Order: sequence, then structure tokens, then C-alpha cells
Amino acid sequence: MPPGPRFPHLFSPLAIGPAVAPNRIVSSGHDTVMVADGKVTDQLVAYHQARAEGGAGVIVVQVAGVHRSARYTSHVLMADDDSCIPGYQALVAAVKPHGTLLFGQLFHPGREIMESEDGTAAVALAPSAVPTERFRVVPRALRTAEIAELVAAYGAAAGRLCAAGLDGVEVVASHGYLPAQFLNPATNHRDDDYGGDEPRRRRFLRELLRAARDATGPGRVVGLRISLDEREPTGLPVTTATEVAVEVAAAGLVDYLSVTTGTSATLGGSDHIVPEMGIANGYLAGVAGDLRSAVDVPVIVAGRINQPQEAERILASGRADACVMTRALIADPDLPRLAAEGRTDDIRACVACNQACIGHFHAGHPISCIQHPETGRERLYPRRAPAPAPRTVLVVGAGPAGMKAAAVAAERGHRVHLAEAAGRPGGQVLLAQALPGRDEIGGVVDNLFREVTRAGVEVSFHCRVDADLVSAENADLVVVATGARPYHPPLETLGDPWVADAWEVISRPTATPEGHLVVVDWRGDWVGVGVARLLVGVGRRVTLALPGYHAGDHLQQYVRDAQLAALHRAGISVVPLVRPYGADDDTVYLSHVLTDEPVLLEGVAGVVLACGHQADTTLLDQLGVGSTPVVAVGDCLAPRSIEEATLEGLVAGSDA
Repeated sequence: MPPGPRFPHLFSPLAIGPAVAPNRIVSSGHDTVMVADGKVTDQLVAYHQARAEGGAGVIVVQVAGVHRSARYTSHVLMADDDSCIPGYQALVAAVKPHGTLLFGQLFHPGREIMESEDGTAAVALAPSAVPTERFRVVPRALRTAEIAELVAAYGAAAGRLCAAGLDGVEVVASHGYLPAQFLNPATNHRDDDYGGDEPRRRRFLRELLRAARDATGPGRVVGLRISLDEREPTGLPVTTATEVAVEVAAAGLVDYLSVTTGTSATLGGSDHIVPEMGIANGYLAGVAGDLRSAVDVPVIVAGRINQPQEAERILASGRADACVMTRALIADPDLPRLAAEGRTDDIRACVACNQACIGHFHAGHPISCIQHPETGRERLYPRRAPAPAPRTVLVVGAGPAGMKAAAVAAERGHRVHLAEAAGRPGGQVLLAQALPGRDEIGGVVDNLFREVTRAGVEVSFHCRVDADLVSAENADLVVVATGARPYHPPLETLGDPWVADAWEVISRPTATPEGHLVVVDWRGDWVGVGVARLLVGVGRRVTLALPGYHAGDHLQQYVRDAQLAALHRAGISVVPLVRPYGADDDTVYLSHVLTDEPVLLEGVAGVVLACGHQADTTLLDQLGVGSTPVVAVGDCLAPRSIEEATLEGLVAGSDA
């Protein structure tokens, strides 16, 4: 791929030990849940092949357990015996023809065990029996003989990956996993050869790096991934992590250093494993630059780098040699190619929503992207295939579902008319972006509408579609994406209480009564917590009442943590395990969901209902059963989220 004129640093080659990457864009190791029985699957191969075809310079395959005790999830990739080699060979065959360097991660979680294969608690091994806060695991201290066994396992796994044809391996000492546990005095209380002082705490890492180096042999790369700040009081000190990185680089044990932050061990620390949209872009460039000035090997930096402009600035400043752009490549595998061609407006930028990438992983499902549902489904939806014959397609509604359906159908060669009743595209996303800390979600609209215009879709705004207009269009297919309306639960009222739904409040927050407002949050997603924060921002006192155990329980953990922290800082009261049943002029009447006992909130100026949505089926009901095929997508089919909307738009456009 020739250097992009706008990004000379990003598209210059990078020597990494004995290998050369064609550019500085890195897809870091990330669990995809595209593994079966610990082995590489065809789905995983297709996933990485798409990113290699798109021009990624380096792909680091997700963590592979080096030992049977390294199974930290039920779907972890394993490299603890030779049966892993054919799967890795398939990855090499798919990725290497595109010039991309391919590395594999060597991994042991130590005490950071998320789940087991059969639901029983696994035996967790660690330097010392120090519990972990997040997963509430009490590990067993490793015996000296077991440490030697693990060191040998790292070497053996490295040998297998290189025997399969990978360009090298990356040892994971980041995020509080086993090597970091040995390095950290808070988790290593040993008084033998592997603990007691700094040199002995570093011995395990040095030995396993040496084992990996010896097993890979000449011509292969060995790298190290490390958190320079674990972002919690008992985490690995940043000075120690930096010293260790400098030491192993100077000793020739590694060919590159991959810099990240955070730890798996605590809720706050783990939020930095995949930082949400409230975290600044490129926020680790400073610490990466400090390390880079002290070592002679390339430094790769992570941390919310989702645009080539950001990566170029970091590289040009000399703070890193390459940039991790993993979620950016999940959202748009063609990002490198588009950037090199100067087509930055066509890049589908990641919005750090964490919903379908890390959110899917935490739920045990293959990862995807709310904007690009083709991710993870590359075998089902490869490069867009032309339609056998052009058809006329009418799409009603320019929310995410309608825009995706229209763009995909037009890309396949159909004549597509997208009609929207409002004056701009976006649907409910326009409301979502108005919530505190949520503005970046508006990028979904920009990205999808760019797909629409690039595909040549005819777009009409202020166009309300009814059955007569559908008939006049004489379309071969009608895709209905008319969205949803707020749902108002039945409420008994006395007097004249002020009651409004979340949509009204988001549009005009200052029009709410002054004083104490109760936000009734049914779904536990962005809406309730966002409206509560919005109202505090305009001077209202807020109580958030919800039927779940805690606020934001429908959000991905890292996103939820940020919201819970914001609620705490804002002084917002949270009343869990309640449902509303009535209101009067100054009281909201709730009932406890487990006991049915009444819970009264008095001195209340008004009630805001964030109680979900109901499908807008007006047009569907008008059309009924006719001669023209009709497909419903998104919230008008059933109210859900952007992810389901874009997926159904993809399916509808692909089947058109």
C-alpha cells in the first residue's frame, strides 16, 4: 500500500526486529468469541482476513492460553498442544498474502478467571493467594515446580505459533494478568527466587521471555504488552512497569513494546481495557512517549485512537512508532486503505459505544459492531454482491435501520428512494447524542448517511409516507423503518401532576419544573441515567427510580461504570427495585418489585418516564397484505437498539 500523502508517518514501513510492517496501523490482540473447542475457526479466519485485505499493517491474534490452567473463559483460544497448529496455519494462509504481519499472544490470566467451561469454579493460580476484587477469586499460590512448568509452557506455545508460520509472538503482561501479578508487590508476597525484592519479582517475566525467544528462533519477533499504569491504588506501579519494559528491551528479550493501561483486577481499572467514549482520544500517548525516549525498540501505543488523523499526530510527535486501532478496524476494516487513498470522509469511525464489541465478548457472543454488523459475519456477508437484476426499493424512515437498508440495497445496484418525515436523518440517535457524555454516538448518523449518499440513494426529507404514496411509488419492495414512540405505563393520578416522557425532556430540559424530579427508568440503559444527569446539569434535584438492582444494568460494564461514577459525583439518588403506579401533585407512588410494598417519594415537582418504547406500526397497519412485498426493520418491528436496527437493515438490503 503506497503512503497516503496526508499520513506520511502512518503509512511508512516499520522495522520490528527481523520483520517489517508495511504501515503503522495495528490490530491488537482482542478476544472475538470466534473460537470452538479452543481452536481457530473459519469465522475467526474470515474476520482477520477482512482486516488484512483492508490494509492493516500488523494483526495480533487474541490471547492463547499457554497451559491448561490458563482457561479464563469458556471460549478462550488455546496453544497448549500441537492441535492448535492447523488453525493458526489457516490464519497465516488468509492474512499473509496481503503483506500484514501476524503475531499471536501468549497468555496466562493467573487469578483473573472470568468463568469456567462447565459453570464450576476453576482453580486459579497466582504468585500468592491474594484475592481479586472484580471476579472475587481467591487463587492458590504457585509451587516452584509449577512456575518452571509454566515457563516451559510459554516457550512451547511460542514454538507452536511460529511453527504454524506466524511472524512472532507477544507476551501478555498487561492488565494485571499472571506476569504482572509476579511483578506487583501487592500481589506477589513470595520470599523465594520469584519474590521478595524487585529483581526476584521480575524473574518470572525474564524467564518466560527467554523461553519464548529461544523457542521462536531467528527471524521471528517477540514482543511484550504491558500496562504502564494499572489505574488503581494496589496496581503495578507505573515506575516499576516502565523500568521492567526498559530492562527487557535492553537485554534483547523483546523486539517491541505494546503500551496499554488498566487492570482486570478491579472495576475501575478494567474500564481502561476498552475505554468508553468519555475517555479522551489518544490518552496514552504521553506515557508511551516517555517510554519511547528510554528504549531502542519500537513502542506501540493503544488508547482510543480511532481516526488516522489522530494516529498521524501521535506518530509525527515521536511519542510512538505505531498505533493500536483495534476498535477502529472493527468498525471499518477498510480504514487503512481508505486513509491511504485520502478518503477519510468515507471512514466509518468508531464511536466507542462498547455495545457489540467488548459487550458481546462479556456476554459470550462473537463480537460485531453496531455500525457495521458485517463484522463477525464476514462469511455471511462478504464483499457486496451485485443484485441479479435492478429493482426499485422504497425505504421509509432514515434512522439507523432505514439508512443501512437503503445503502446496502443501492450498493447492490438497486434504485433506492429513502423517505424521512423529519428534516434530517438519525431518528432516536439525535436524542441520544444530546445526553451528557453521549455526543459521540451522533457519529453513527454521520457514518451511515455517508454510506447512503456514497451509494447514490435518492433521499427525501419532510416526506411523510402513507399507503397512497407507497402505491404511487410503484416499488418492487418497501422497507418500513418507521421506528418507535415512547411507552407510557399506566399511572393512577390525583390532581394535576407534571408527567413527561424522556424524549420531551431531552428536547427541552429547562422546560421541566424546578425542584425535585423523579426519573422512572425501566430499561436500565443510556436513557434513564442520561436524562437524570441532564436534569442535574440544569439545576434540578433528581431521584432515579428503577426496577433493577442498580442503574445502567443493561449497559456494558465499562460504560455502566462511567455512568455510575457520574451519578455518584452528581449526587443523584438511586432507588432500586421499584416500579411506578401513581402520582399526585407532590408525591410519586412506587411499589417494591419483590414485596409489592409501597414506596413513596414526597416533595416531588414532577415525573419523567424513561420506560422504553412501543413500535410505530402506523404505516405497516395501513399497508396490510398487498401485492408489493413489505419488510419491517428496526424498532417498528420491535423496539430494541441501534445494533439490531443496522443488522436488520443489512439483512433487508442484502435480500432485496
